[in-house]
Amino acid sequence: MILMGVVNLTPDSFRAETRAMSPAAVRRRVKALLGRGCGIIDFGAVSTRPGAADVPVETEWQRLEPALTLVETAGVPSQDLRHPRLRGGTVSSANGGAKRSEAVGEGTPAVSVDTTSAEIVRRTYGRIGRFIVNDISAGEDDPEMLPTVAELGLPYIAMHKRGNPRSMDTLTEYPQGVVKAVDEYFEQFAEKAEKMGITEWILDPGFGFAKTAEQNWELLENLPAFRHFGRPILVGVADKRFTRTPNPFAPGQTTGSQYAERLAEERGADILRIH
Repeated sequence: MILMGVVNLTPDSFRAETRAMSPAAVRRRVKALLGRGCGIIDFGAVSTRPGAADVPVETEWQRLEPALTLVETAGVPSQDLRHPRLRGGTVSSANGGAKRSEAVGEGTPAVSVDTTSAEIVRRTYGRIGRFIVNDISAGEDDPEMLPTVAELGLPYIAMHKRGNPRSMDTLTEYPQGVVKAVDEYFEQFAEKAEKMGITEWILDPGFGFAKTAEQNWELLENLPAFRHFGRPILVGVADKRFTRTPNPFAPGQTTGSQYAERLAEERGADILRIH
């Protein structure tokens, strides 16, 4: 399993320890994540916590660009994240290995950027070349996102959600059950991705987004249900509100992020997004 470490370039992300608002703070944060064995560093310049406000593209870029200057602009690994190679626990570099970057520390990891904006994708690609697009909207928030990802040939993380950070907690009705609803969502996304020519994509069930605590636990318990897509599965449960509640499918178990992350690993997660 690969660890994805989060670097929040926002002043309002819900976990203060993940915030890095200066170049020095970014270096410290990346160094700490590399020390924990992270193979992917995920930069995010817009908070998606419940209730968070939208952020203009220019503000997002002003936050993100300084961090990207710390990433190598030449020799960034061209990551092959296609299943099942990822299952071996390694992220391979198509160019034979990454150069070391004195800016961010020993060993350059794969870089992902958490954004729903195609414009941010284009600007990031222009700055650092190939990277992983981490889109919590699976292309729904920006109609140019999927065409842009296809055009640039980038690996893509598609996440299930409904609504936005202000409305998602009210959009938790799934008459046929949350597992079936998420499965059908990705059936539709898989068709769109194929038509667009997006060949490297990762499935994120969207823990904490438009789901009740019980629905989140149900998704986590049934993670193998999404194996039939043949795609790496990403799980992000660190400090989600539902992890502070008991797992109704495993009475007597402890609660908390560590328990949820262990459960994700047991259920077959390929990538674990950690704080």
